[in-house]
Amino acid sequence: MSVVGFDIGNENCVISAAKHRGIDVLLNEESNRETPAVVSFGEKQRFMGAAGVASAMMHPKSTISQVKRLIGLNFSQPDIQNELRVFPFKTSEGPDGGILIHLQYLGESLTLTTIQILAMLFSHLKEIAEKNLETDVSDCVIGIPSYFSDLQRRAYLNAAEIAGLKTLRLMHDGTATALGYGIYRTDASESGPTHVVFIDIGHCDTQVTVASFEAGQMKILSHAFDKSLGGRDFDEVLFNYFAVQFKEQYHIDVYSNARACIRLRTACEKLKKVLSANAEAPLNIECLMDEKDVKGFIKREEFEKLSMGLLERMRLPCNKALVDAGLTLDMINSVELVGSGSRVPAITRMLTSFFNREPRRTLNASECVARGCALQCAMLSPTFRVRDYEVQDSFPFSIGFSTEEGPVCTLSNGMLFPKGQTVPSMKVLSVHRTNTFQLEAFYADQSELPSGVSPKISCFTIGPFQVSHAEKVKVKVRVQLNIHGIVSLESACLVEDQVDDLITRGNRHSSLDKVETGNTSRVSSDAIHNHTEERSSSQLESSPMLSGDGTRKKRSSRRLEIPISENVYGGMTKADVLKAQEREVQLTQQDRIMEQTKDRKNALESYVYDTRNKLFNTYRSFATDSEREGISTNLQQTEEWLYEDGDDESERVYTGKLEDLKKLVDPIESRYKDEEARAQATRDLFNCIVEYRVAVKSLPASDRDVVIDECNKAEQWLRDKTQQQDSLPKNTDPLLWSNEIKAKAEALDMMCKHILRSPPRPEDNQRTDGPHAADNMHTN
Repeated sequence: MSVVGFDIGNENCVISAAKHRGIDVLLNEESNRETPAVVSFGEKQRFMGAAGVASAMMHPKSTISQVKRLIGLNFSQPDIQNELRVFPFKTSEGPDGGILIHLQYLGESLTLTTIQILAMLFSHLKEIAEKNLETDVSDCVIGIPSYFSDLQRRAYLNAAEIAGLKTLRLMHDGTATALGYGIYRTDASESGPTHVVFIDIGHCDTQVTVASFEAGQMKILSHAFDKSLGGRDFDEVLFNYFAVQFKEQYHIDVYSNARACIRLRTACEKLKKVLSANAEAPLNIECLMDEKDVKGFIKREEFEKLSMGLLERMRLPCNKALVDAGLTLDMINSVELVGSGSRVPAITRMLTSFFNREPRRTLNASECVARGCALQCAMLSPTFRVRDYEVQDSFPFSIGFSTEEGPVCTLSNGMLFPKGQTVPSMKVLSVHRTNTFQLEAFYADQSELPSGVSPKISCFTIGPFQVSHAEKVKVKVRVQLNIHGIVSLESACLVEDQVDDLITRGNRHSSLDKVETGNTSRVSSDAIHNHTEERSSSQLESSPMLSGDGTRKKRSSRRLEIPISENVYGGMTKADVLKAQEREVQLTQQDRIMEQTKDRKNALESYVYDTRNKLFNTYRSFATDSEREGISTNLQQTEEWLYEDGDDESERVYTGKLEDLKKLVDPIESRYKDEEARAQATRDLFNCIVEYRVAVKSLPASDRDVVIDECNKAEQWLRDKTQQQDSLPKNTDPLLWSNEIKAKAEALDMMCKHILRSPPRPEDNQRTDGPHAADNMHTN
């Protein structure tokens, strides 16, 4: 059973796997530890990862990247519109308000959702993991940003399901990082918890997590974020700077050319890395646009001035994380800096001034999330033994519930799950109804959410159900904030109280007064620590009671399960998921066909070059002049066809061409190979003859004569055949093939072994003992 963790970054992805010797990062087909998060559609095939990056220059409008920024979000949001302006592919608004991507594939228009694109990326990563581990991959833990909404979390689960993955947990990036940091620590303080701040500056976002560590456990105190501040924003500063400079200096508008934008952004990303280690750096791009070569230059000091606004924004999530955790700077024991965008020196200086200490880089900046996810997967897997370590995560948003009669809450502020609630968590609601009703889940404080996220989560319909009288009955609903950070209703049951007269055994019933009165629903139990209530929820409860006149009565509670249906706003239905799975299977099959076609084309091309070389060297003496001329002509024609009419053909055509060539070459190749095989078979037969001539010395005379006779016949046959073969030229088919010699050797070996293993016959013993007996009599 595989144990895998995925970190799906905005720019790159990392795969980790738990093995018995520890956590390993898996290499992709290019032997790199990071795989680009890119899906590109060619004319007949998809290209993903590094191949997708290479295809992006040829198919910019059919290449989708940074899908993490688009998943589960509304098309009409202003910040999403700003994102989409950067991308070269076409988009539109879907029926549910989501984002649809339009591209050309196989000569047709293809419309895909962001979830389908993410599923393709998951499929590619799954394939990489299976090749590395040499086994099927199913169970996994996936890292997600802490600011993901309920809809985005469901989108990740749907994408993983489409790709054939079973997600054991969606884990916050900061929590995964903290787990990888804390589980290996052996210096736990006895005086109290150790507080560590983890700052993850990714390609597109910044996340700050405050964690508390004690022996054998860790607890997340707070999550804070800026979802629009990451390494790419520093790249964009350089991109805008040089785009303006090139417009003035070279009179070219980079923004108007998709291919030029891709090349300049790639160059700016490399330039930023150079500036991290050097005080200044040049920029040179050949034929950027309109056949013009461009040159630029910038100093690190100037770059930092241009980025000052971004550096100041980075203070905000750091301060918010400390406030939410209820800690001061003096209570922080360490600051850990991770993420692909954390290598800019100015960021380190800013964080040093804010926390009054220099951030440490104990963890691998790019791999820590994937490693933590793999570790969590191993802890959830029954096949791995991991030392006991408790992980308490917290939820960064407040969640409320409401019905048509008003809010359902436990707190004065109207929240059912307050911000900072431990994940997973469950609460039991008690409401009084006479028929079907609905529960609406929503984010209680929209100021906590990233910009553009709708406060609506989902709507649950509870019912239908019937009651035995017109009065309202109690309905208990178990509400769960599950391990993925997704709100769901686990169950709902109807509780109907009855009182029976035990003495008269009559049919009189009296209803108990309702404990809960009024129209406002209230929570009857806060957390799921009340196991007694859990066990009794599916049982018939009864207790004796006395009436005023001394009559003994029995009070009972009837509990019935009520069906629940869920409507996730903007989410996929089961039918949508199945349809997406079918589409993914079709696309995967097309990719497989194209890969097989390319393999056959490459095999044909390789065969042409290899055979041409052998024909005038290795096979030269084994082919006649006419054969060489005919084969050489066919090879030349095939080569020309490959680069002209045969450049884009089917697998069947390439296979047919290869078989036609082999029919011409195989007889010559057989002569060449059989010459060496014939020599070896001849040596083996002679050795066999010699061995049996020696072995028969201990046999009776009759058996010995038989073996020697067979050996002589085989030797004579071989000498005659060899003499005839040696008289023939090499460029004709052999008169004596190696398989004939092998068959002769096997027949001789079988016959001789049979004689050697047979017990001696009685007449042989008498013939052997006769002379000795006569000698004895003569002696007497």
